[in-house]
Amino acid sequence: MISRGNNLYPDIQIPPHPFVDTLFACHFDIHHRFGMSAPFAIVSILKRVPCRVNFNSVAHNRTFQSLAFTHVKLHHVTRPQLLKSTPRLLSASLCHKYQQKHWTSTASTNTTTPTEKDKQTLVYNNWLDHLPKKVAPYAFLTRIDKPIGTWLLFWPCAWSISMAAYSTGASVMDAASMIALFGTGALIMRGAGCTINDLWDRDIDDKVERTKIRPITSGAISPKQAIAFLGVQLTAGLAVLTQLNMYSILLGASSLSLVVTYPLMKRVTYWPQTVLGLAFNWGALLGWSAMTGSLDLSVAGPLYLGGVCWTLVYDTIYAHQDKKDDIKVGVKSTALRFGEKTPQWLAGFSTAFIGLTAVAGYMNGQGLPFYAISVLGTASHLAWQLKTVNYNDTASCWSKFKSNTWAGAILWSGIVADAAWSSSIAV
Repeated sequence: MISRGNNLYPDIQIPPHPFVDTLFACHFDIHHRFGMSAPFAIVSILKRVPCRVNFNSVAHNRTFQSLAFTHVKLHHVTRPQLLKSTPRLLSASLCHKYQQKHWTSTASTNTTTPTEKDKQTLVYNNWLDHLPKKVAPYAFLTRIDKPIGTWLLFWPCAWSISMAAYSTGASVMDAASMIALFGTGALIMRGAGCTINDLWDRDIDDKVERTKIRPITSGAISPKQAIAFLGVQLTAGLAVLTQLNMYSILLGASSLSLVVTYPLMKRVTYWPQTVLGLAFNWGALLGWSAMTGSLDLSVAGPLYLGGVCWTLVYDTIYAHQDKKDDIKVGVKSTALRFGEKTPQWLAGFSTAFIGLTAVAGYMNGQGLPFYAISVLGTASHLAWQLKTVNYNDTASCWSKFKSNTWAGAILWSGIVADAAWSSSIAV
C-alpha cells in the first residue's frame, strides 16, 4: 500500500479512513493498467461519475483538488449507468448493492482487493439488524420480519376454530387456547414453508429482482445448513401438532406433501396458486377437527374451498409483481395465465370465496352478525382491492396483497361478533 506522503502526489493530504486506504492501494494498478492517474479514478468513484481524462494535460505536481476538477468532467448519472460506464474501476473497490422491491433488505458484496473472495453483507433495514450476525440470516429465511404470510396461514385456522366453538358451544377459554396453539403452529410452519420454497428455488431466485437477496441464493446460508434448519422447524411444528387429538395429528401430517410440492408447481403449471391455496387453507379443516375430534365437511368443506379461492385472489395479485422476471426465468403463475383478463378472473374467485363462506355459515347456523360482517364486510374489502389495484405497478400489488390480512380479520370478527350476539340473546 502506498503512503499518503508519496513522491508522486506530495500535495495530497487525506485524513485516515479505511475506504480511502483501500482506494490508494489500487493506485499503481489503475495508473499502469488504465493509463490514467489514480486520483481521476478515485474521484470518479467517490462522486459516482464516469471519468473523462485529458491525457495531454496531466500534471502530476498539482494538488489532488486541482487534478480532480481540472481533468474530471462531472456528470449526474444513475447507478446502472455507472455500472456500464466504469465497470473496471467498480470491480476494484466499490460495493454492489441490491434493493429488494417493497422489502427493505439490502445485500452488499464488498471486495477489498481484486483477489479476495466476495463477502455477502445483508442489511435488513429493520429489527433483524440487531440480531447476532449468525442468527439474522435464519430469521430472514423464515420471513419473520414480514408477517403477512403467517397471517394468511393463520386466518383459516381461526375461522374454523371459532365456527366449531360456535357450533358446539365450547367455552371462550377453550377456543382462545386453541387459537393460540394454532397461531404458534402457523408461525413455525410458515417459516418451514419458506425454507422449503427457497431450497427449491435457489436456482431461479437470483434471476428475479425481488428475491435475489434471499439467504440461500445469496450464499448467506448454504443448502446443507438450510436443510438442517428445516429439520429443526419441522420438529417444532410436530411438537405443536402432537398437542391435538389423534385424528387431527393424522390430518395435519397429511398436508406436508402439499407444502413440499408447491414450489415445484410453478415449473409445470400456470396454476401453482391453486396448490398454495390447498396448503395454506388446510387449517380450515384442521381447526374444526381439533375442536370436535372429527370433520364436518358440510361446514369445513365450503370454508376450505372458499379459502382456496381467496388464495387465488391474493396470490395472483402478488404474482403480478414478478411477471416480467417470471417470463425471463421460465416459471409460470396465474398472473401470466390470466394476463389482461386478471380483473375478471379475480372477480369470479372473490365471488366464489364470499359465496362459499356464506354457505359454510348457513350450514353452521350462523346469525345476522356473521352475514353483515363476515360476508358483506369481507366482500366490500375485496371489491375495494380489485377496484384500486394496479396490476402493472409492483407497489400497488404489494400493498393490496398485504391488505388481505384485514380481509381475514374482518371475516373472523364477524364470527366472534355472532358468538357474542348469540350469547347475549341466550342470557
